[in-house]
Amino acid sequence: MKGLERIKEAVVRFVKGSDPYEQAVESFIKELQKTLIQADVNVKLVYELSNKIREHARSSEPPPGFSRRDWFIKIVYDNLAELFGGDRSPSIIPPKQPYVVLMVGVQGSGKTTTCAKISYLYKKQGYRPCMVAADTYRPGAYDQLAQLGEMIGVPVYGEPGSQDPVGIAMRGVEAMIKKGCNIIIVDTAGRHGYGSEQALLDEMKSIAEVIKPDEVMLVLDATIGQRAYDLAKRFHETVPIGSIVVTKLDGSARGGGALSAVAATGAVIKFIGTGEKIDEIEVFNPRRFTSRILGLGDIEGIIEKFRALEESKELEKRLSNAIATGRMTLIDVYVQLKSILKMGPLAKILQMIPGLSGLMIGDEEAKISEKKMRKWINIMDSMTYEELQNPKILDKSRIRRIAIGSGTSVEEVKELLSYYENLQRILKEAKRRRLPLLRGVKKADIEAE
Repeated sequence: MKGLERIKEAVVRFVKGSDPYEQAVESFIKELQKTLIQADVNVKLVYELSNKIREHARSSEPPPGFSRRDWFIKIVYDNLAELFGGDRSPSIIPPKQPYVVLMVGVQGSGKTTTCAKISYLYKKQGYRPCMVAADTYRPGAYDQLAQLGEMIGVPVYGEPGSQDPVGIAMRGVEAMIKKGCNIIIVDTAGRHGYGSEQALLDEMKSIAEVIKPDEVMLVLDATIGQRAYDLAKRFHETVPIGSIVVTKLDGSARGGGALSAVAATGAVIKFIGTGEKIDEIEVFNPRRFTSRILGLGDIEGIIEKFRALEESKELEKRLSNAIATGRMTLIDVYVQLKSILKMGPLAKILQMIPGLSGLMIGDEEAKISEKKMRKWINIMDSMTYEELQNPKILDKSRIRRIAIGSGTSVEEVKELLSYYENLQRILKEAKRRRLPLLRGVKKADIEAE
């Protein structure tokens, strides 16, 4: 917790700007380094990330309307999340059937339970999963997997008493494919990955050579700490790791070791275990995991703001066109309202867009309730394309039809049209004053609308 408090204090200093910009960046990065190391991220990786973040922070400025704090946190987030796959959640749909998964991991990581959790998840999605008990070292390993299989209604292949894990894996995969299973998960003995266990690593390699798995999945305990990098690297050098499952994230562990494992293997994190129950497993979400490692709960809100800014480019172009021509359609209003719901009042949006900050919007146009905006969006969803392009054709009959179709009243439809007319008036005034076009909007773009 002390590390988390230090990074939050560094954020406050960064925001207030009491220090010169570069000094504030350095102060923030030092606390970030401490926080990441305390979150069990490999030291070498921490410094590599720090250098990238430092370079990015020094060579860029926040967009208009965003604080230095939000901008810097986004830089940190982007660099961390990039290692986890950015905003993309991993695909868990098998690219072929049958699909064989070889589960490997350290002793005590929860590998056998994870086999059952993943099987249960796939069963709920309509697949026919099964499990093969190829762990012949841990007493009771077969019995545990058999009990879990019975609990979730998934078949389990095993040869109790056999000391031939390679043979069990080979025969098990063949038997389960013949039985009609389309996802076969092979459980193996837990390993440490160090010296005296070379024989077990060689065995893992032999199993992989015989069954030729479509995917090798590494099960990693979230509490493993700084050992994660070396362990993952050792496993990866023996059998190429394709994906990672992080277990035991229901405790206080922040899971930074997973970042080290990703760096060591280049594999994607596919699932996370969030509890002991059989259904407590989730598809990995890069954003939430990055937020957990940093210990800053407001990251998702900040990233949503920046995403909304990106989406506002369509609004930016439409507003530029509207100012240049002095007219707009209800399609423009639709895009505007969608942006307002994400980014805040129209006046605030205009301040964030270079070239439009001089366009004054009165209180009546700016202060629209969210409830009203959502109703107006529903109203426009009930209009034809022709009506959206040319609202002048909206007579009493059309207005009545639109009100019924959108579940609103005639008065509410007329209120939207009144709002539209007010915007038209403002745009005509803006054109009369010859407000400049936005940078980067070409004449050809306007004429094409």
